[in-house]
Parts: sequence; C-alpha cells; structure tokens
Amino acid sequence: MKSLLITGCSSGIGLDAARTLSRRGWRVLATCRRKEDGERLREEGLESFPLDYGDSASIESAVDEALSRCDGALDAVFNNGALAIPAAVEDLGRDALETIFQVNLFGPHELVRRVLPSMRARNRGRIVNCSSVLGFAAIPFSGAYSATKHAMEGLTDTLRLELRGTDIKVSLILPGPIHGTALHGKALAHIERWIDDNDSVWRDFYESKMKPRMSSANPSRAPFSLGPEAVTARLVHALESPRPRTRYYVTSMAWFARLMRTFAPPRVRDAVAARF
Repeated sequence: MKSLLITGCSSGIGLDAARTLSRRGWRVLATCRRKEDGERLREEGLESFPLDYGDSASIESAVDEALSRCDGALDAVFNNGALAIPAAVEDLGRDALETIFQVNLFGPHELVRRVLPSMRARNRGRIVNCSSVLGFAAIPFSGAYSATKHAMEGLTDTLRLELRGTDIKVSLILPGPIHGTALHGKALAHIERWIDDNDSVWRDFYESKMKPRMSSANPSRAPFSLGPEAVTARLVHALESPRPRTRYYVTSMAWFARLMRTFAPPRVRDAVAARF
C-alpha cells in the first residue's frame, strides 16, 4: 500500500482527494490545521493529524508522525492547503503578505524539504503542488494569492529540474474556479484582519461587492467552475501514471488563460482580466 500525505483536508479539494485516494487503495495521511477537523476525518475512517503551514514546529511534527507511521517510507505528498486575502495591491501591508507567503509558499516548501531525504534514500516519490490559474495569470484583487502561486510555479519548476536523474517526480496542478471549497468563505476573516478598508480608495467596492460575496452562505458558482473531483482526477494521474505530466490544467478557464498567456498581447490580456 503506497502512502500519501495531503494537506488542507478539512474541506474541498483536500477532502475529496483524501476520500478518493483512500478508496483507490492508498494509505492517506489527511492532515489539517484545526484539531476538530482532524477528529471529524478520523470519525469517517481516515488517518489524520495536525499540520499547520504557518508553524515550523507543526510541520516538523507532522512529517515525523507521517514517517513513523510509514516506517520512514512516504511515497507521495500533495501540497494543497492555502489561504486567500482578496484585496487591492495598494491595501496589502507587509504583515499580510508575510502571512500569506508563510502559508502558501514557505510552509509547502518546508514540507517538501523535510520529506525529500526519505524519498532520495529510496530514489522514488511523487511531489504534487497545487498552484492555480492565478499562478501564471492575474485578475484584480488577487495580488497576494497570485504572487504566492507565481512563486510556487518557479520554485516547483526548479525543483523538478534539480531532481532530474532521480525517480522522484514533481508535478503542478493548476485549477481554475473550483466550487465546493472553503477558500473564499474563509477569506472574509482575512480581509477584516489585514485590510484597513475604511481608509481605502476601494472602500465602496469592499462594502458593496467584496464582503457580501465572501460572506454569502450560498455563493454563486463562478462561470465554467468544476467540483473538487476534477482536481482529484488530475492528482490521480500525477500519482499513479508512470510518466506524470509537469502541469495539469483544470477547468476550461485555466486552459483559456493559458492560451491567452501564450498568444494574446499584454494589452488584450489586461482588457480581458479586468472584467473579472
């Protein structure tokens, strides 16, 4: 039975991936930040323990726990957890950027560094990082999230090059809009914590559009969105194929953005992105 550590399993993509890969015969170590979420996962039969990207001690403890449970042989890691701070770039203070980079980039990178020695010792493994369409494109009010995912793209591509000659495979999954996740629902708390919208030139926008959308109990689905199972399908290929792809684009929006990035002039791309 191959072993897989997944982060951010409390809901959405991580939860669907944990359930699906477990049904496919993987030994899934479904980690999440909050203790109560881990208890819920254990109640449904999944192995779960805490992992908080924002805490190095938590990452170290989680990796030690995973390696202990798997006799030092962890086969794969899926870096899925993330947070979003939807706000205008001019409203993002240093503390906000440091926080989102800690969770979306530094934490996943630290996790990879801690599991790589065991993979190198056996000369095999799979590392899959969940990026985003915003890892190669941008839309208004996505600056913080987009910056972390752009950075993840560069770091992951470089790691893949450095692991050439080994049987450790590295892939990126780049979802477009995915419904059924808690990312946007949790974003409201991050706006209220990090953004001084009362003194912002975008104050009216935050109050009339951004905050109501984030606080909605039944947010409308983005056009062309798919469910978390679409991401899991790509994850399965990245983990089980003898020749996994370097990149997996999920949703027609991701493919459209890729085509725009490749063929459209910057002014055209800006005009299209400004409509979102």
